[in-house]
Amino acid sequence: MENHKPLLFGAAAAVRFLLFTVFPSLPSVLTGRVEVSTPVSSFKRLQEGLFLYTHNVSPYDGGVFHQAPLLLPLFSLLPDPSRYPLLTNLLYIALDLLSAQALMKVAETGVSVSSLRYTSPRQSSRYSSAAIAAGFLFNPFTIAICIGRSTSVITNFFILQAFASAATARPLTFILALSAAAYLSLYPALLFPPLAILLYDQHIRRSGTTPSQGAYTASLAGGVSSAIAALLGLSRLITGSWQFVASTYGTPLLLPDLTPNVGLWWYFFIEIFDSFREFFLGVFWLHMGSYVAALTIRLRKQPLFAAVAMTGIIAIFQPYPSIADSALFLGVVPLYRHVFPLMRYPFLATATLMYATLLGPAFYHLWIYAGSGNANFFYAITLVWSLALVIVVADLIYAVVRDEWEVERPDMKGKEARQI
Repeated sequence: MENHKPLLFGAAAAVRFLLFTVFPSLPSVLTGRVEVSTPVSSFKRLQEGLFLYTHNVSPYDGGVFHQAPLLLPLFSLLPDPSRYPLLTNLLYIALDLLSAQALMKVAETGVSVSSLRYTSPRQSSRYSSAAIAAGFLFNPFTIAICIGRSTSVITNFFILQAFASAATARPLTFILALSAAAYLSLYPALLFPPLAILLYDQHIRRSGTTPSQGAYTASLAGGVSSAIAALLGLSRLITGSWQFVASTYGTPLLLPDLTPNVGLWWYFFIEIFDSFREFFLGVFWLHMGSYVAALTIRLRKQPLFAAVAMTGIIAIFQPYPSIADSALFLGVVPLYRHVFPLMRYPFLATATLMYATLLGPAFYHLWIYAGSGNANFFYAITLVWSLALVIVVADLIYAVVRDEWEVERPDMKGKEARQI
């Protein structure tokens, strides 16, 4: 693996660098695509906020910029990407490579096949860490969001760092990584329960000591809360007001911007009567949040898989999803190669994903540019896209639960089981 790692990372970096160099207009094209950029992750909107920031105007005036304030001083250190894009491009390439490195660390721990409380009988059937990293780095979705310079690349980087820190029992880096991810995008906070359990289990495996689970989890929660509070305080110093809170975190919570995306929220809230808006906002958020407790409790023996399943749930049901969220989910799915033979609908899921991927841009073009369709055209294909992800998540959960069940009931191995 160590021999292949430089070649793998070099090839991934070369592909991205060539796309940036040979097709200089490609980043602008992808930045304008609704599948790649959303109101809370668009690089174009980041540039508008940065322009206001560098001219001593609040970037949150006008309701266009909805991203975290600390991104502004970071990108203000880089040259203007419209004229000197090299450093910005290298930053995004480096983030992808570091994300793949974190994913490799998770794979190398073997926690996906053998956790503290459960060891799969199929543990020998798994991909190498280099193969998993290659699947992530050469995924067309991962490459597209890198070239489109979506700020979701940064969020995904911190999420994967949190995964790696939990799998390797490093509480401090886990707190910092998950806090940064939640600060940037809010929804990664839903990953805290399963990842905290994973960190606790790995601490026991590596140190041999068994601290109080309640006290350990409380200390992690306190650390994450303190780190987020520090980031918010630093943001207050940079912007000079708390205006950013409503714009950055109120936007996904209250959905004021109904720009089309690959998710389920935008069309529904365009059509809904205003008198029911608050009710359905609560229902949608409660629906997504309800999976956290259910998956964490049911999959207590395999907390890493609970976190993996939650990334899929978030990719489907969050307010402003993009292919960046799907790239993250599909990047961590190969960690569970050993349960792939137990999945029932791999062909259907793959075919549906490809179908939606190819027809999504066509339907959007028919609606916006050709004028031969309407919003229903694009929303219909986003429903198919969400259905494909639902099939993957549900089938993977079935396979993992079936794997556990065959350990409990060896006599049922290979037999069909139906719930009555």
